[in-house]
Amino acid sequence: MQRFGVNLGISLLFFLGLTGCQGESSRPPSSQNAGQPVVLTTFTVIADMAQNVAGDRLQVESITKPGAEVHGYQPTPSDLERGQEAKLILDNGFNLERWAQRFYQNLPQVAHVTLSEGITPIPIQSDAYQGKPNPHAWMSPANALIYVDNIRQALVKLDPANTEIYNRNAQAYRQRIQALDQKLKTVIATLPKNQRYLVTCEGAFAYLAKDYGLENIYIWPTNAEQQATPQQVSRVIETVKDKKIPAVFCESTVSDKAQRQVAQESGAKFAGVFYVDSLSPPEGPAPTYLQLLEHNLNTLINGLSNPS
Repeated sequence: MQRFGVNLGISLLFFLGLTGCQGESSRPPSSQNAGQPVVLTTFTVIADMAQNVAGDRLQVESITKPGAEVHGYQPTPSDLERGQEAKLILDNGFNLERWAQRFYQNLPQVAHVTLSEGITPIPIQSDAYQGKPNPHAWMSPANALIYVDNIRQALVKLDPANTEIYNRNAQAYRQRIQALDQKLKTVIATLPKNQRYLVTCEGAFAYLAKDYGLENIYIWPTNAEQQATPQQVSRVIETVKDKKIPAVFCESTVSDKAQRQVAQESGAKFAGVFYVDSLSPPEGPAPTYLQLLEHNLNTLINGLSNPS
C-alpha cells in the first residue's frame, strides 16, 4: 500500500519544540483557592479555561473527572451536593451535556452559563444526530477565545469587585491561545494539501479541521450509547484504503477497539490517542487545554510522518 511520501522530520522537531512553551497553565493549585467561592464546570477542559480567568479569586472544579466521558455522564448525589454549594455552573451547550437540564432542575437557585453562546455551530452530517450542532467547539482555538470571553463576563457578573483581575487574566490567556494557534497553523501547513487527513473514532474535530484545512474522517459522529456499527467501520476502512491514509487515531475517553480494526484491515497504523472531551490527569500528556492542543497535533504529525 502506497503511503505518504512527505518528509515531516523538520516540522515535527519544530512542533516538539513547542511543548511546554505555551502549554503550562497559570492556574494555582486548587488547594490555594480553598475557601473561595466555588464555580463548577461540566468537564475538565472548561474548568482549566475558567481557572485561568479566575486566577486565585475563585475555586473552579469540574463535575466530571479526568478521563470521564461527558456525553452520557450520569450525575451522582455528591455532584448534586457540590452543585448546591456552587455560586455558578459553566457548561458547554450544543447538546454535549445531555444530562445538564435535569441536573439544573434540582438547582433552581444556582446560576448557569453556556459557554458556546455566540459560536456558529457546525452541524453533524450523519446518523441519528444529523443536523444537530457538533458540540466540540472548544477544539478550535478561535472558538476558545469566545469561551474565554464568555467566562470573563460570567465571572465579572458573579464577582464584580474583581472585574479588573478577571479582565486582565482573560486577556493574558487569550494571548497565549492566539500564540499557540499561529504555531499550530505553521506546523499543519507543512503537510501537503492532499494529505491532510485526520481519522478518529468520534467526529469531534470538525471545528479544528476547519481551522487548519484538515479533513476529519470518523467512525461515529458523536459519542452515543451504541457505537461502531459494522457499516461505520467498513466505511472508514474503505476510505482509508482509497485515500492511502497512513495513520488512524482514537480519543482517550472511548474504546479504541473499532479503530484498531480499521488499522488492521486497511493497512494503516494505529498512531495514538487524542484528548478531546477530557484533560489527562496532572501527570499525563494533556493536563491543560493548551497542552491538549499541543499533544493532539504532535500525535497527528508524528503519526503521519512515521507510518510504519
